[in-house]
Amino acid sequence: MTEHTTKSVTVIGLGPMGQATVKVLLDAGYDVTAWNRTRPKLDTIAELGATPADTVAEAIAANDVVLLSLIHYDAMYGVLEQGPADLTGKTIINLSSDSPEKSRKGAEWVTSRGGEFVTGAYMTQSDDLKHASSRLYVSGPETSYEAHRALLETLVPSVEYLGADYGLAQLYYQAGLAQFHAFLTSLEQAVAIIDAAGADVDKFIEFASNGTESNRDFTLFFGAAAKQGGWGDIANLRMMHAGAQHVIDAAEEVGVDASLTRTIQDYYQRALDASEKAGHPVPVYQIIRQTA
Repeated sequence: MTEHTTKSVTVIGLGPMGQATVKVLLDAGYDVTAWNRTRPKLDTIAELGATPADTVAEAIAANDVVLLSLIHYDAMYGVLEQGPADLTGKTIINLSSDSPEKSRKGAEWVTSRGGEFVTGAYMTQSDDLKHASSRLYVSGPETSYEAHRALLETLVPSVEYLGADYGLAQLYYQAGLAQFHAFLTSLEQAVAIIDAAGADVDKFIEFASNGTESNRDFTLFFGAAAKQGGWGDIANLRMMHAGAQHVIDAAEEVGVDASLTRTIQDYYQRALDASEKAGHPVPVYQIIRQTA
């Protein structure tokens, strides 16, 4: 006789990522109980097959594993306080975004109430959890991770367990987001320069999108250089400072805001100033790292 185990989980919070999480779980055959602060999103998810919970207490009682998808960690306290004070037997997997230290404090809060805690951080293409490049950073006790590994691996193509420190998942996620914010804003500036000049935006986007392999090479090279204290001698720093000025000129000639590039140029100027004071090259990495 074959024993069948029902896959069942609770999801609290139905913003874009929470809704995406529920949809993936439903598609994978999970029974999902969901709760959200406002009713319309809950009704929409219920139409897809999730079981709506009227209260947080009801949602937590429904399953031993609770996934949180909230705006930040501070929201967790107000939500979970609506449920049982004793979380013994419950595993809270917080998929919300916040800082590493706030993750650690959140873990302490849950475990002090008897529950287990796992930190998760989505690194995805918007809310497309099943995109080939989507991954989930996870940290917390390895026993908890292993116990729920199958569930976590259902959510995205790649799960990266980073260690027992509850803050690690958010540390890696926020570092990745720092890189993404700079990339996104610089791409918008670049397109604005082309567009404002009346040139072919589609052609530029084609050129930019073909640079994936080059970006990988840059990441490997400059990442390795950062581990050694950073890249650039005095000539390199002067070249990059001058190059930034050329971008500023090109942007302002067509009426595009060049504040982003001015900020970047300022890092090179600070590195040059620090180099002159120190009597040896001080790379930009050391300015950012605040070790200069």
